[in-house]
Amino acid sequence: MNTRPGHFAEFVGEGATEPSPAQIQRWRRYLAEERMEGETYRELAQRRTGEEREILLALADAERRHEQYWMQRLGAYAEPAPKPALPSRILARLARIFGSIFVLALAQRSEERAAYDDDDDATEEMAADEHIHGEVVRGLAARSRERMSGTFRAAVFGANDGLVSNLALILGIAATGTSRVMVIAAGFAGLLAGALSMAAGEYISVTSQRELLEASDPAPDAHRAVARLDVAANELELVFRARGDSAEDARTHAKLILEAINKPVTEITTGAVITPMSLLGSKAREAAIAGEQQYAEIGTAWNAAFSSFFFFSAGAFLPLMPFLIGLSGPAGVFSALMIVGIALFITGGIVGILSGKPPLLRALRQMAVGYGAATITYALGWAFGASGIG
Repeated sequence: MNTRPGHFAEFVGEGATEPSPAQIQRWRRYLAEERMEGETYRELAQRRTGEEREILLALADAERRHEQYWMQRLGAYAEPAPKPALPSRILARLARIFGSIFVLALAQRSEERAAYDDDDDATEEMAADEHIHGEVVRGLAARSRERMSGTFRAAVFGANDGLVSNLALILGIAATGTSRVMVIAAGFAGLLAGALSMAAGEYISVTSQRELLEASDPAPDAHRAVARLDVAANELELVFRARGDSAEDARTHAKLILEAINKPVTEITTGAVITPMSLLGSKAREAAIAGEQQYAEIGTAWNAAFSSFFFFSAGAFLPLMPFLIGLSGPAGVFSALMIVGIALFITGGIVGILSGKPPLLRALRQMAVGYGAATITYALGWAFGASGIG
């Protein structure tokens, strides 16, 4: 049977027992985390306006209630003020440095913890609060992710591709026993070829996406022809039904458009202005608005291409560094692996944070994929070199 109190004021009563050392330690950790989350929300609210600011301040108030709860339970044990765990402090500092999306992504991870679900010292209300807060922050983080342009996506994936592909190429060549100069030449060839390929691919991809979106837009001059058409309302309805409206919505929309054609401006029903957007049905208008948002998310083709070229080159250059400073053979291979491993760990962690997933697991996965590709190509290169092929 769950004996947890349902309200904050109910936890203290006559005969209350002294908390155990384990409880004090756990409560102080909760207090530190709630305090840090509240400060994070208030700090983030200062960077936002309107509805998002109000939501963040409301979350901060909720965290303050949780903070007060643990302070009351701790009593004198609430001093000196506890500090959050070191990993939480480090991630919070990185979040403040790198921007709002990192703050929200980390807050989402923090709110999704289920520690209160199984802790009888926390109230049921607090446990429910944390789950709801997680969904609120997930929504705010989703808005920020949607505002991130395709340029950022191209940068992240360009860097990862550069790291993995050129590491695999360099190790494969090095394993054949060829000279350091040949390894460097092959590495730069792989860097240039890969960067140009990535840039061209991003340019074509973004251009194609934008062209597909533009293909669904109404013709810019089509609305001017409506006033000259000799059509009945039911014929105009077909336009809107073809664009996704229900029969009833299409009939209403067609009536408004014909009313705008045939009546003086002063008698026109509100909203019946003939524009390119008015030729869309309600469903298609929603899609058009979403398309405008997608334009911003996709970014421009040239920006995506440049970003992809630059970050692929930067990633591909890292495994070359040991050979450029004079290392070769096993020493060069080991150094390249260490450098790329660190870079993959960092980029994997960043992707994990932004996606709201455990950053450590994503970082380790990124390293495993990169090292897996490098191991296979190194083994093939060694086999070819040992057999004397080529």
